[in-house]
Amino acid sequence: MTSPREYECDVAVVGGGPAGIAAAVRAAVAPGGPRVTLIDEGLRPGGQIWRSGAGKVPGRLARAWMQRLAAAGVDVRSGHSVVDVRRDAGGFTLLAEHSGVAVITHAERLVIATGARERFLPFPGWTLPNVMGIGGAQALLKAGASFRGKRVVIAGSGPLLLPAAASLADADARIVLVAEQAPRARVFRFAASLWRSPARLAQAATLRAGFLYAPYATGIWVVAAEGGEVLRSVVVADGNSTRQIECDVLCAGFGLVPNTEVAQLLGCAIQGGFVAVDERQSTTVGGVFCAGEPTGIGGVERSLVEGEIAGLVAAGAAVPAPLVARRASLRRYTAALEHTFVLRPELRSLARDDTVVCRCEDVRLRELDATWTARQAKLYTRAGMGACQGRICGAALQCLMGWTSDTVRPPLQPARLSTMLHGATTSNPTSLGAD
Repeated sequence: MTSPREYECDVAVVGGGPAGIAAAVRAAVAPGGPRVTLIDEGLRPGGQIWRSGAGKVPGRLARAWMQRLAAAGVDVRSGHSVVDVRRDAGGFTLLAEHSGVAVITHAERLVIATGARERFLPFPGWTLPNVMGIGGAQALLKAGASFRGKRVVIAGSGPLLLPAAASLADADARIVLVAEQAPRARVFRFAASLWRSPARLAQAATLRAGFLYAPYATGIWVVAAEGGEVLRSVVVADGNSTRQIECDVLCAGFGLVPNTEVAQLLGCAIQGGFVAVDERQSTTVGGVFCAGEPTGIGGVERSLVEGEIAGLVAAGAAVPAPLVARRASLRRYTAALEHTFVLRPELRSLARDDTVVCRCEDVRLRELDATWTARQAKLYTRAGMGACQGRICGAALQCLMGWTSDTVRPPLQPARLSTMLHGATTSNPTSLGAD
């Protein structure tokens, strides 16, 4: 069994997206020069949002923060999946796995910046080949997949529909329809409010121009995907009627779900599905800070500002007043987003009795009982027990059944048994593996 690698630092940042990068940079350049380690499962920092595509370079904002990260002296550990984290006498101990080898990091303070993932809601045909998530389609594009000439329907909710449509159109896909489930009045009211933020308004206009000749419809949602061995068409509804649209690819996504598992494992309070933080980005667990999407789905700008504040406080530095004011403004914008793109009740009844609701364990809706808890569903049907550990079906079943996850346990990601054994036998007796 390969011996684990073991490190120490003053501040450990979990997550290499915008919030994690900002936190690591600000902590590393704080007075006193604290030792900062950035741990991320991606191949390079940037997260999904700043992931560069084949033949393409990151945008100006991403490049600027990458340069700051490189210059700050942060110990960046890419390709590391955090599988366990515990509080101990000296602070915190994190167990990660890198290329099958256990990596143990001891840190005095911890910043959680684990981002978010897509929310999928089951509907008939959602498991057909060529039905994919909106973010998944963008990840495929960045990895070099070709959508040239493909007829694409994009459906769901939230501002991510626009960049997905623009990027697919730029890749020579034929955008047939972009369907936003939110009502027209709410969407247009939100769009009208963007005059207060000319930069956001200009960005939205630029994205819409990227698929100018494709219809963008509000108050429309997917009812079913149809086909034999592969997707052939989708059925959409507006509450009064349905219509069938022929297509080759369906990209569906219903907003984002925060990744709160690391925070929950440490015992941080969760409010409204998000990690509870104060004005210093401190959680309810001493020495633990949180920034970005786990505290509220607010986009890159909010993630950066919260990351900067969390990094400064974790390093014991003062927070400039303009950063605090900027965060307040961005939180108001987040509230407007939440109000505009709240999911309509019709989406909770799309799945039929024979619709698969847990893809890993092939559990169908008819096998579940609404009177159960999430734990009972696991025990009776294995829903949520598969490889994704409920990351897909958990959010879906919360929408369909009102269930919430009852527990979070290590390993947070699939890991080798040898890695978990190293965590249990680490030199710190009050660290990993103790109940």
